[in-house]
Amino acid sequence: MKKGKKRAITGFGVFLGFTLIFAIFFILNFKTIQVSGISMVPTFKNGQRVLVSKAYWLIGPIKDGDIVVVKDPGGPGDIIKRVYKMSGENIEVPYRPEALVLDINRPYNVPDGYIYLLGDNRNYSEDSRKFGAVPIEKVVGKVLVYRR
Repeated sequence: MKKGKKRAITGFGVFLGFTLIFAIFFILNFKTIQVSGISMVPTFKNGQRVLVSKAYWLIGPIKDGDIVVVKDPGGPGDIIKRVYKMSGENIEVPYRPEALVLDINRPYNVPDGYIYLLGDNRNYSEDSRKFGAVPIEKVVGKVLVYRR
């Protein structure tokens, strides 16, 4: 009767296993996005690539000032914008053009579960001033790394 050979897990095998797990985790939670347009100038230029993560628990929750990628409320694709205000926060009149037209001088409160987005290049940005607050579930990810 022959005995089967025992296989030992070597350090190299463990290393390969961890590498595979890390690669799968990275592919599922991170992606690169190419900036299109001038709405985020001077922070981002047209054609620049950024690393985006949907693993918020790893990098912290979304907060005011963060740069996020969201599903475009006006059509197909994604857009990149800066979070101006979160749920429950007030938006001042200068960032609400309809308030100036309608002569509404009271602040606007961002609804629960929504974020208010602005482009850094305010004169050339289609953002929440045009399409309103965006549901938080439309967020594709938070921008982690970018080169200037």
